Parts: sequence; C-alpha cells; structure tokens
Amino acid sequence: MLEPAFFDRDVLEVARDLIGVTLLVDGIGGIIVETEAYSSLEPASHAFKGPTTRNASMFGPVGHAYVYRSHGLHWCFNMVCRRGDAVLIRAIEPTSGVGTMRLRRNLEPIRALASGPGKLAQAMGIDKSHDGLRLDQVPFSLTLPSAAHPFVTSARIGITKAAELPWRFCQVGSRFLSKPVPVQL
Repeated sequence: MLEPAFFDRDVLEVARDLIGVTLLVDGIGGIIVETEAYSSLEPASHAFKGPTTRNASMFGPVGHAYVYRSHGLHWCFNMVCRRGDAVLIRAIEPTSGVGTMRLRRNLEPIRALASGPGKLAQAMGIDKSHDGLRLDQVPFSLTLPSAAHPFVTSARIGITKAAELPWRFCQVGSRFLSKPVPVQL
C-alpha cells in the first residue's frame, strides 16, 4: 500500500512513479499505464487560479483523490500531490474484476475498458463520492510493482493551455493507452 508520503513530492516524479502501480477500487482495477501531471503553477491545472468548490481536494492533504466531471459527461480521477498539484490517471491495464468492468462499460474488448480517464472512472466505479477520500484506505488499494516499468513522455492530451509540456507518461509497449504516443524522431 502506498503511504501518503509517496505523494508528498514533485508532481512529475509522482506521475512517472505511478506507471506500473496496481490501482484497485473495491477490488476492481489494474496496472496504471498512463498518467498526466498537473501543477498549480501552469494554466492547464484546475488549481492555477486558486481554490474553488470544484477543486478543493487539490488544496487538501497529499495522498487524497480529486474527482471531477469533465465536460459534464465523464468523471476523471486524480491523485493529489503537493498543494494544488495532482496526477490524472488516464489509463490502466485491467487485471482485477474485468467482468464487472465489462458490465459497467457495456462492452467486451479488454483493451477499451479503461483506456481513457472517463472510461477508467466508469469501469472502476469512480464518481464524485470518491472525491477527497484517502488513497491509503478502503476503497482504494495502491501497490508498487516489483520492478520499475519503462515509460515514455509526450504532450498532454485534450488541453489547449500549456499543451506543449511533456507531462504525459506512458508505459512502453502498452496496448491499453488512451491514445498512441506520437513517434519521436
């Protein structure tokens, strides 16, 4: 189980180190294969303009969940690091509770179950009720891998501000990513 101190570090370090971590919510989940870092110091972050009702969890203690609705449609799940910083969990490789994920998502292909932040939240049953909960307590379980997983970086997806920052981290060779990593020359 990851302790809160794991999250009390630079958001980029945490985002990289989450690749390969097993994330379960009530026993449902898998291996984190894609993350994005968001710092309160850059304009793409919900915390950039300071605390609001929506982003209050980002200004609370480290090691808590920040869950918000994206475009009024999908829940997105983040892990709070230092004040105003959070890591968006973009995709997992499903390993536990795959049948439940298939029912929640109403589809069969395992590759599509949690390959994007909205899909991930739906498959894992994450919603606003998880916002502000401690990540080191039930319903969450976070387990470090036995060895580090290699990763690549790219620009974050679906944003217009600070879009050039290479703050998206993806497990090398994963077929469960939300979008392929652009070829780097």
